[in-house]
Amino acid sequence: MSEDTDMSGDPGAQRAARRDRAVRAAVEQGLLGPGTPIVGLLDVTGIRESAAALRSAFEAVTAPGTPVLHAFAVKASPLVPVLRLLHEAGIGAEVASPGELALARAAGVPAGRTVLDSPAKTPDELREALALGIALNADNPQELERLDGLVSRGASASPLGIRVNPQVGGGSIEALSTATATSKFGVALRDEGAREWVVRAYLDRPWLTRLHAHTGSQGIPLALMAEGVREAYALAEEINERAGRRQVDTLDIGGGLPVNFASEETAPTYAAYARVLSETVPGLFDGRYGLVTEFGRSLLAKHGTVVARVEYAKSAGGRPVAVTHAGVQVATRTVYAPQAWPLRIAAYDGKGLPKTGPDVVQDVAGPACFAGDLLAVGRAMPLLAQGDYAAALDTGAYYFAHHYAYNSLARPAVYGFAGGGDGGVVFAPVRRAQAVEEIVAEAGGEYGDSLTVAFRRDDAGAL
Repeated sequence: MSEDTDMSGDPGAQRAARRDRAVRAAVEQGLLGPGTPIVGLLDVTGIRESAAALRSAFEAVTAPGTPVLHAFAVKASPLVPVLRLLHEAGIGAEVASPGELALARAAGVPAGRTVLDSPAKTPDELREALALGIALNADNPQELERLDGLVSRGASASPLGIRVNPQVGGGSIEALSTATATSKFGVALRDEGAREWVVRAYLDRPWLTRLHAHTGSQGIPLALMAEGVREAYALAEEINERAGRRQVDTLDIGGGLPVNFASEETAPTYAAYARVLSETVPGLFDGRYGLVTEFGRSLLAKHGTVVARVEYAKSAGGRPVAVTHAGVQVATRTVYAPQAWPLRIAAYDGKGLPKTGPDVVQDVAGPACFAGDLLAVGRAMPLLAQGDYAAALDTGAYYFAHHYAYNSLARPAVYGFAGGGDGGVVFAPVRRAQAVEEIVAEAGGEYGDSLTVAFRRDDAGAL
């Protein structure tokens, strides 16, 4: 049996086995310990498998020769080594800010495999995208007016389109539902006069060749996602019919496949979503339209783990509490919205081995100085003791890559891991841990006396 396989043949069991080996190796190799009490781990094998699953799922339903770009939503993991890994696995980049674009370029993602989506693009951002030949989707009429002026001044290789909001409704997490009646994204398609405005915008601009819609992400059922795509497809068909030609040649259907955080199972799968799309919108895959997807969370979530040392084990009100080094600074959504973003917690002993023994109902707390900094409340698992490790599972997307500097807590180091030829685990750095000196610098350390000197009072108390 190789390092990255499991005799069960179950992908979830294989992933869990790789994770267990990695946690033990991280302790043995000194990546975790009293002086390094928190670390993020990324399963490189799992990420590659997810990228391959995405590509094959759409290849199975699209006509041969159909151009398909799978662009990773960089916001899900703005880490250059991760973006390069995905690029080498055949995945491009969807960016939503100058910073994300810079990260994608640093990772070597070509302009032709990059898409710019943002509801607040500045003129400079638009100019840069057009100069580089990056695809972009105008979010609203005012942005389209800006593009009118920029496009008229010179040729660009950028594929251009408009983002529409199909207004098909929301899912179980309102903040992530982007196709509600009042969503801030795109042109609200069902508002009075909006659909005709969109059609006319295309007819007046032959250079508009793409159409983009995105229904949401976590909490959105597959049927609702497919309904949003069907609305965009119907609009593209209407535009092309009225234009008398195939003006819209590419549909950007967004991403948003939800993740199952309740178990090791990967559900729903890309294959399941592709089948639902092919049944709901069969014309989407007959070869007349190129496709762009923008998946993020679903590519990485299952392949990341935040592991934190238990600094103290105590009891409050008769319930055990494990105080760890992972809390709101890495799991912000879970701490502030635990019902929407619960995480599974795995218990490891001081050697990095999975803990055994009877389940004990306990809390897993973070290091921040407020009472609500809890990774898990009333969770049944083997009792965590001082020097053990608590691992927050399925945190490969949006967790350790989006640091929240509460109490000026440092960003943890992140490592990728894979099986070595000797059966061991090999780690590669993705991001080093933040130094205290960097925290001081980010907090204006170089301007320490600027307020007292610039606004010094004289003896009379005047500035």
